[in-house]
Amino acid sequence: MMILSFLIIAWILSWFKFHDLFVQAFKELFNKEITVASYYFIFFCIGMFGDIVLFLRGAYDVWIM
Repeated sequence: MMILSFLIIAWILSWFKFHDLFVQAFKELFNKEITVASYYFIFFCIGMFGDIVLFLRGAYDVWIM
């Protein structure tokens, strides 16, 4: 569920051109060219990491049939 939340956050931030700022900052900090797809992929990974942490903490119920 956090994956979807973070992708929506990335999408909303892109309305305010945050993706341009992020791509430029990444280029200046790490001297690597990235694209807007990388911007969304990073938000996806943050959401996936959050889902894994919540799963390991027992926040999600697992139904075994």
